[in-house]
Amino acid sequence: MLAVAALGGGAAAATRRWWPVHVDEPADAARPNVSVPALPAGLGLIAVVNGDAGGDTPAEAELRILLPMADIRLCASCVDLHLVLDQAAKDVLAHGGALGIAGGDGTVNAAAVRATESGLPLAVFPTGTLNHFAADLGLTTLQSTADAVEAGRGGAVDLGRVTSADGTGTYFLNTFSIGVYPELVRAREARERRLGKWPALCVGLLRVLADGTPRKVVIDGRRRQLWLLFAGNSRYDPPGFAPSYRRSLNDGLLDIRTVDGSHPFARTRLVAAFLTGTLARSRVYQATMATRLRIDGTGDDEDYTRDGEVSPAADTLHLSEATHALTVHLPPPR
Repeated sequence: MLAVAALGGGAAAATRRWWPVHVDEPADAARPNVSVPALPAGLGLIAVVNGDAGGDTPAEAELRILLPMADIRLCASCVDLHLVLDQAAKDVLAHGGALGIAGGDGTVNAAAVRATESGLPLAVFPTGTLNHFAADLGLTTLQSTADAVEAGRGGAVDLGRVTSADGTGTYFLNTFSIGVYPELVRAREARERRLGKWPALCVGLLRVLADGTPRKVVIDGRRRQLWLLFAGNSRYDPPGFAPSYRRSLNDGLLDIRTVDGSHPFARTRLVAAFLTGTLARSRVYQATMATRLRIDGTGDDEDYTRDGEVSPAADTLHLSEATHALTVHLPPPR
């Protein structure tokens, strides 16, 4: 029992360094600067609610109270989410107004892709387990988003873009990663109910590193062995491998961070740095800002993670910034 307690305490301390508490301030660039329609009582808003998003709030009922004239569409199954979003976007295009989405980061990503491709403003209602994008917009409650919808305040933000060699692509609102992170997500989820979040993350990391090997990829023409590559949509704070919040959402930059697997004792160094929260000062860690990045050799059953959702990777991936690509409803300036 003492060992389990020590593991849990150590993991909690370590993971607070990886994912510290979110700073309760919206990104500086997330300010009203784009004209969006004011929708009193939500008239003209079609909002899709993901019933599987994982939040504690009965979002559908609350939204019907906050915006009684809005068209609220409950999606009870994640399997149907994309179909429901497609139809909602078509209906907004036909009649005017705005697209709304209630869910976490993965759900919001799906809606943002459709809003961007259709040229529609997006109202983000934070109801998921993870609401990092909404928090960086300054939208922390359903009420704050409802107020923004009725007032007609909007702004344009950047999106990260992932494109394969054949030209097909998609977007990420927050982060993209390859390497151990997708495996770590799965390993943590498999143990989280039994061990708790932080111990599951620590045990998952040890298991992934014990069973895995660094990925051999080519980054901008340079051969690398990486445990992990992280790309953030705009610069993240704090430095190191604790990307938690953004001061800007339209700086036009990708925040690139890598953990190298080619150094001697790289595995041991990574675990030690993780447990002590010193990864930013470790020799296995590198960081840079860029406008684009090419990654080759990511096929052969390699996965990547985009806003928390795991997807299969093509052999070649191009990362770039789509500047001012998405129009969103915003709260008033603080």
